[in-house]
Amino acid sequence: MGEPITVAISLARRMASVMVSDKRLPTGEEVRNLLKELGLEELYLGKGLALFRSRDVIALLFPRENIVVDIIPASGEVSDALEVIAYHDRKLNSLILEILPANDLEYEGNIGIEPVIVNLETGELESNPVLGDFEEDKDGIYLVIDEKTFERWKEGGNLDTCPICGGELRWRGKRAVCLDCGYGVKVK
Repeated sequence: MGEPITVAISLARRMASVMVSDKRLPTGEEVRNLLKELGLEELYLGKGLALFRSRDVIALLFPRENIVVDIIPASGEVSDALEVIAYHDRKLNSLILEILPANDLEYEGNIGIEPVIVNLETGELESNPVLGDFEEDKDGIYLVIDEKTFERWKEGGNLDTCPICGGELRWRGKRAVCLDCGYGVKVK
């Protein structure tokens, strides 16, 4: 997990799984365990905050009524920092999970990730987020998604739009590479 975006998308996939299967937000304890599962070491826990670190990123977890996870590069470069935010929207009666720039003014890229929206009345996923885990091979770093996610994405009609940055994707079989951010997408 080398960059905030790779941690954020992998964390969001795991949190969304809890939201869809259990029709609730994950607890602070569950998110702590998910961050550890992603290879981050817990350095501090207390006073409404948990601090995690890996070689490349720092994550701050604020578990309250809503869940907020700030993910910052270990270099401290705020322009690449992201927030994973999960909350209950009472007006829509839905659970929402978004990945947003932590600092809109300084963020250097674009976040193309569609929010996770779970309708609490039906328990259905009402959006088409493209979430998965990352793996690196000789050709680059790829967001690895499953067939179900791919089919839902395909139905949304946005297969040529990078789910990470919103840029343009070029496909070759079950792999694509973004011409803007350089990340790839692989369907397994």
